[in-house]
Amino acid sequence: MKAPFLGACLSVLIGAGLLIHAQGGAPDQPSVTVRGQTYTPRSILARNMGSPEDQTTAFPPHKIVGNVYYVGTRTLTSFLITTPQGHIVINSTYERNVRTIEKSVAQLGFKFSDVRILLATHAHDDHQEGDALLKELTGAQVMVMQEDVAAAQAIKPGGKAHPIDRILHDGEEVTLGGTTLVAHRTPGHTRGATTWTMKAVEGGKSYNVVFATSYRSPTPVTPEIENEFNRTFTFIRTLPCDVPLGDHAAQYNLTEKYARLKPGAPNPFIDPANCWVEAEIQEAMVRAQVQLQKSARP
Repeated sequence: MKAPFLGACLSVLIGAGLLIHAQGGAPDQPSVTVRGQTYTPRSILARNMGSPEDQTTAFPPHKIVGNVYYVGTRTLTSFLITTPQGHIVINSTYERNVRTIEKSVAQLGFKFSDVRILLATHAHDDHQEGDALLKELTGAQVMVMQEDVAAAQAIKPGGKAHPIDRILHDGEEVTLGGTTLVAHRTPGHTRGATTWTMKAVEGGKSYNVVFATSYRSPTPVTPEIENEFNRTFTFIRTLPCDVPLGDHAAQYNLTEKYARLKPGAPNPFIDPANCWVEAEIQEAMVRAQVQLQKSARP
C-alpha cells in the first residue's frame, strides 16, 4: 500500500509544479522546488532560525488581526491573544527571550502579568524553553499536548523542572474570556506537534486564524514518521484558513507582510490564498527524503 501511495503523491506534487530532486546540493540532501523557489533541509533550517541575533532580537510588536498580536523575535514567533479575562501566549521560545516578550507585550499596551495560559506548537527548546520562567513571572497555566509531554519535561533550562498544568488531547478546546482555541495534533516534526486554530473578528468580519506548527521532517524519515506526516498533510488542508501563521516567522513571510501593514490598506496577514504554501514545501521535502532513502538502500 505504501509504495503506490508514495508514487501517487509524487505524481501529484510534480504535476502541481513541485519538482523533486533526490540528489540535491549534497549526497544526503534532497532538494525541492516549490513555486519557483528551491529548498534543501539545510536551507529551510537556516531560513527558520536565522542568526543567533535574529533568534533573540525583538521584531516590532504589532497587531495581526482581531485580538491576535505578535510579540516574538525576528525568527522565533510568539503570539499574544488578548481577552477581557486575561491573555494567552503561544510559544515562550528560548528562556532568554521571555523578558523580550514581556517588553513587547507592554509596548502593545497590555500587562504581562495578565497572561493566564501558555500554549506551544511543539516541544523543542526554541519554542518551549521559556515556559518555566514565563510561568514564574505570570502564574500562567502551561498546557501541553499529551504526546509531547515527555519531550517537554526534558526541556530543563538551568535544571528547572518543566511545568505542565494541563495535558491536552487532539481536538481539545482552550477557552478564555470568550476566545476559544482548538488544539489539533499534527504529528511528524514531534509526536505531539500542535496546530492551533481560532476565530478572530475584525471590521465586523470573522476570520479563521491558523497557528501552524513546524511540518519539517526529522531525518531519517522512518515509516512511523512518514505515516504521521501522511495523516498531517491530509488533515491540515481540511482546516478553514484566512490568516496563516507559523512557529517561525519565515513560514508565513512575516517581514514582507509587516512592511505592507499600513493604516487604511488591506490587512496583509489576511492571506487565504497562501495558507498552505509552507505545507507544500514540507510535504515535497518529506517525499524527496523518502525517495532519497530508498534509492540509497543496497
